[in-house]
Amino acid sequence: MDLARHLADPALKQAFVTPMFELVAPRYDQFTRVFSYGMDRRWKRVLVAEVLGWGTGATARVLDVACGTGDLAFALAAALPRAQVTGIDASPRMVAIAARRARTHAVQRRPGGAVSFARGDLSALAAPDRAVDVVTAGYAFRNAPDHRAALAEAARVLRPGGLLAALDFYRPESATWRGLFLGYLAVAGRVVGWWWHAEPLAYGYIAPSIEAFTSVRGFSRDLDSAGFRVLCVREFLRGGIAVHVAQRR
Repeated sequence: MDLARHLADPALKQAFVTPMFELVAPRYDQFTRVFSYGMDRRWKRVLVAEVLGWGTGATARVLDVACGTGDLAFALAAALPRAQVTGIDASPRMVAIAARRARTHAVQRRPGGAVSFARGDLSALAAPDRAVDVVTAGYAFRNAPDHRAALAEAARVLRPGGLLAALDFYRPESATWRGLFLGYLAVAGRVVGWWWHAEPLAYGYIAPSIEAFTSVRGFSRDLDSAGFRVLCVREFLRGGIAVHVAQRR
């Protein structure tokens, strides 16, 4: 397949990304831990700490978009036991795994709190305007058909003053580091994809998707254009990974 064409065309990208996540869902958590050498847990802890640090209320309405198997949703539910946490994902298999985890997850909930999962599209959210206090996104906007349209949709459902917290891969601005970073991800992703799923593109798509995405600073500009004020940016791996926290103006 012409991967570059699929990543550049919003209609083709969605048709590629969702089946790919259906394929990797059973081993997705294992992959994120192994592929990041365990750093994925730290990055997600940073995101949750930033959400709490910017004054999120105990009874906040939280929407975790492209939730995968629910890591961020469960972490937020544990940190905010009275919050209403909803995770959505376009992959039915991811949602099923998250829902199964919810039934057995050791999160002590107080009356008034809830965590749930459903199928959903981050580019066309089911929530009404200004209905959400916090939107979180782990590796989400890079996989959206059009990340700028998805940011505008997140802005629509957030109340004024609400928070958006996003963790993702970004295109490093240093050409030398970008070549090394993406080169490693391309080779390692294809090897693991073939080994685990007999499909090199299962994880081999990651490097091309980063190349087709934006930089950390570019994403900050996109947030501003979508109606957000960037509150903080935490960079890792020399701009290859970052957590953005922004407030709906």
